[in-house]
Amino acid sequence: MSPANQEDPLSPIQPSAFQPLGNEVEVKKSGIAPLRLLLAATALIFIVVMGFLLTASSLQIIVESESQAEVTISGLALPFGERYLLRPGDYSVAVEAPGYHHFDTVVTVTDGDSQSATLVLQPLPGVVTVETRPTGTRVLVDGQHLGDTPLADLALEPGERQVRLEADRYLPHEQVLDVTGRQVPQQLSVDLQPAWAQLSLSSEPAGADILVDGEIVGVTPTVLEVIQGDRQLMLQLPTYASWQQDLVVTAGQPQDLGTIKLQPAAGLLQLASTPNGANVTLDGEFQGQTPLELEITPGRPHRLAVFRPGYRRHSEAVELAAAAVEARTIRLRAQLGEVKFRISPAQAILRVNGKPQGKGSQVLSLPAVAQRVEISLDGYAPVKRTVTPRPGLQQLVEVSLQTAAEAKAARNKPEITTALGQTLLLFHPADSPTANFSMGASRREPGRRANEVLHPVALSRSFYLQTTEVTNAQFRLFTGAHDSGQIEGNSLNRDHQPVVQISWQQAAAFSNWLSKREGLPPFYRETNGIITGYNPSSTGYRMPTETEWAWAARSNGDSLLKFPWGENFPPSTAVENYADSSSAYVTGRVLSAYKDGHVTSAPVASFPASSKRLYDLGGNVAEWVHDVYSIPSANGSLQTDPLGAQSGDNYVIRGASWSHSRIAELRLSYRDYGQAGRDDVGFRIARYAE
Repeated sequence: MSPANQEDPLSPIQPSAFQPLGNEVEVKKSGIAPLRLLLAATALIFIVVMGFLLTASSLQIIVESESQAEVTISGLALPFGERYLLRPGDYSVAVEAPGYHHFDTVVTVTDGDSQSATLVLQPLPGVVTVETRPTGTRVLVDGQHLGDTPLADLALEPGERQVRLEADRYLPHEQVLDVTGRQVPQQLSVDLQPAWAQLSLSSEPAGADILVDGEIVGVTPTVLEVIQGDRQLMLQLPTYASWQQDLVVTAGQPQDLGTIKLQPAAGLLQLASTPNGANVTLDGEFQGQTPLELEITPGRPHRLAVFRPGYRRHSEAVELAAAAVEARTIRLRAQLGEVKFRISPAQAILRVNGKPQGKGSQVLSLPAVAQRVEISLDGYAPVKRTVTPRPGLQQLVEVSLQTAAEAKAARNKPEITTALGQTLLLFHPADSPTANFSMGASRREPGRRANEVLHPVALSRSFYLQTTEVTNAQFRLFTGAHDSGQIEGNSLNRDHQPVVQISWQQAAAFSNWLSKREGLPPFYRETNGIITGYNPSSTGYRMPTETEWAWAARSNGDSLLKFPWGENFPPSTAVENYADSSSAYVTGRVLSAYKDGHVTSAPVASFPASSKRLYDLGGNVAEWVHDVYSIPSANGSLQTDPLGAQSGDNYVIRGASWSHSRIAELRLSYRDYGQAGRDDVGFRIARYAE
């Protein structure tokens, strides 16, 4: 630094020029105002937040679901995990989760410190695919038919579901399916087990028709698929005898019957007689009544006998070649007997078998067979009699006609009612075309049993027969404590159901009790409470004889019924109470495709009456009849009004019941026997008219 520019250190300091700072101070003052506002706002927010925090309550939202849920709450809510801070009040809560229904609810928040709400979401249906072998299987879920397989995308509510799969000719399949839900796909695949077994058989010669339960199903040799159960197998081939065997078929268990050797068919003799209705025996064995067809074993002669009461017996030897057919008519020669008619008034007209014979008293030579006699005159009640002339012995018939009023008072009532309210109808079988008929069944009849031997019978006595089976209510008037029981939860004990679980002795004792109550002579002889015999001349109540039962059930004009509904099996409509599809879990065996609406016994008279106004003769419950059980002889001797032995160990049961379904059991010629009570056996009452 030059001396010229240096200042004197001792010289006084001079103040600098002064400039006021007013503008700068104003600028600084204007920058402080926004800061204060920010601080104030922050303080306000802090106060509000602190006020919210100090006054808010904690709410825990718990959502029960398998998938992540999204929760939406209306209004101000501060989330902290599953907890939310909210002021007291009502809030709308919405929840969404994959696989679940949308959920809406309202939650009320109180001023408590800690609260919780559990929300249970409802899962969406599951998506189930059902596949089976075979296809076309019916799918039932909880008892509702949802379609036939294959079924895809079947929407089922979650949880345990009872699934049943049904297909014709296969065993039903049942299982519990745990449906996941939430639209989770599931698949059910089932191979149904066949309800059949393979049956292998051949025949010698081959080519025979194979029938199972009466239906043609194939030709030998073959392997068949036969549905499980009791089956009747038959082979048929022209010019050969039918072959038959009963089989028990178990599903999945094959059977090999090997080769069945068929026998040459018997010759067929088409036999008629003049008059018809003659008894026929072949080699001493009763075959039936003309007209009929006889099977003649080829290769040897046979003794043929044709006879009828009132006619000479015809005998000859017959022989036919195998499968030969021959028609023959036998003319029987009548045996005559004299009958002297003493008739009053003398102007009355006498008719024999419907043909006028003149007026008043006279003597006639008539064939020694039952003759229907009628004496009539205007203003008088006609008299009908049955007279059987006897060769070499004159008979006397005396008839005095009564006025219509007199006859009406004396005649038996066509219908009577017991003290218990039971209705009985009067029958005159002697006046019917089937007064003489053949009981039993031909050996050629499908289902025929060995105890159904053909034998000739006749009914000459008029009798009353109850229209229905005895009911529980009626029997309890005799024995108040009787209980017919139940089976598989189905009652047999209701008032209008037929009484069951009674022995033959109890049925006979009931009949005697009712006879005494009405002042009738008891039919059954009783010692110390045990039935030991019967009085055939009594008009007291009893069970119908087997012959009366068979006539009442089978007689139809001038022919005999095979089944209650006619000749063809099975029935096409519900005509009687049998083991139908609803009874399968009780009876095991059922009549396929048959529905009668009753698992066990039905109230009496639930089905249409027969042509004779009788109910349930062919079904509902089987029935005790009067006769001691025996197998008839095939000697061809005619029995009139048979009553059987006075006592025995077993008694005859006739008719089918709610537990029966097979062709053998549903035929009206079917016979059973026993002594003790059963859950399908009851009875009805009868009595002689005179």
